[in-house]
Amino acid sequence: MNIRPRRSLERTVKPTRMLSNGKLLIIASLLVRVGFFLYGLYQDANYKVKYTDIDYLVFHDAAGYVYEAWKEGRVGSPYQRDTYRYTPLLSWLLVPDHYFEWFHLGKLVFVAFDLLTGIIILDLVKRCLSRRESTLPLWLSSLWLLNPMVITISTRGNAESVVSFLIMLTLLLLQKSKDTWSAVVYGLSIHFKIYPIIYCLPIAIFLYHRNKRLSEVIAYGFWALVALVVSSAAMYKLYGSEFLQHAYWYHLYRTDHRHNFSLWNLLLYYDSARSASSWLSKFAFLPQMATTMALSVLQWRQPSLANLLNVLFLQTFAFVTYNKVCTSQYFVWYLIFLPFYIANTNLSWQKGVCMAAVWVITQAFWLLQGYLLEFEGRNVFFPGLLSASALFFIGNVWILGQFIDDINTRVPVSHTKKHN
Repeated sequence: MNIRPRRSLERTVKPTRMLSNGKLLIIASLLVRVGFFLYGLYQDANYKVKYTDIDYLVFHDAAGYVYEAWKEGRVGSPYQRDTYRYTPLLSWLLVPDHYFEWFHLGKLVFVAFDLLTGIIILDLVKRCLSRRESTLPLWLSSLWLLNPMVITISTRGNAESVVSFLIMLTLLLLQKSKDTWSAVVYGLSIHFKIYPIIYCLPIAIFLYHRNKRLSEVIAYGFWALVALVVSSAAMYKLYGSEFLQHAYWYHLYRTDHRHNFSLWNLLLYYDSARSASSWLSKFAFLPQMATTMALSVLQWRQPSLANLLNVLFLQTFAFVTYNKVCTSQYFVWYLIFLPFYIANTNLSWQKGVCMAAVWVITQAFWLLQGYLLEFEGRNVFFPGLLSASALFFIGNVWILGQFIDDINTRVPVSHTKKHN
């Protein structure tokens, strides 16, 4: 009679310990972010090279125009700030900067979204993991929660954490079968940044296989479209054509070349010095979209939620690799999916280290050329910068191939695992 309670106790101790360790991880993650934030204040006050991201200055100034107009009882446009190319909702998030008269307050907003993203990742990893090691979800979610690159980006005042949160919330609600709310959040994520639209086909395939009804897919698409159209229409009503121009159309023909790892970097640089861009750069999206959407087929082969997260990882990795503008903050777009990919990978640690080394070394080589160009004024466009961009692109394509091969060798996981 004493055996049963003991076994029952053993079954309850591990989840309790897991919950306790999860709380410790989240607290540690918060403290690390606070430390980075405080160091940023120190660096801004004492060094010429500032910790604060230049984009944060744009967000903050745009919010200032909104706030000053609000005090006068009218609608102010964030697009009065040059180079503000985002939804007005982002500038609204930083209005408290001006209300409370603290420049850095908006960074804490982005840090909060960053931390919430990590909490959702921890929850989803536990739900999707096929192996049941008690500490593995903690280690995997640490790839986001304790990642210095992720923490630096949010504490410097970059807004990528907002979109990351919306995407992760979309998937969590999808896992819980709250499809309508998931679709609404998904539509909002596309409103904030256009790129999550590439996830529509894998999500549709997942929904079809889970429910075996096309009507569920149509309903999801309908509510996502409603959320996107309503939010965009509201912004259009307030700000007119300048909202469409800066938030959407601009990103279709942008020619940013500074800090751009892309293979298109040098061509965009030359385009920026001419009155008309070359026809070639206008079609840069074709190989990008062809590769990105072709990867959706992998979801059809294995329609589980775990595989959906893997396919979204591959799609995002390919999208960033082939994008004509590729900066360090874009890496966050696929880092949110990395813990799920590693959870069930068949890659050996040796190959994993080799892939990481290729990613880091080719990136470091490009950064060296960028430093020589921008800080020392050397003419390193050819062959230095061109070869660095080419090596980074080739290295990332090779890494993408390894990821695809790995997923193709995995044993299919039943999509019924969503009920865990």
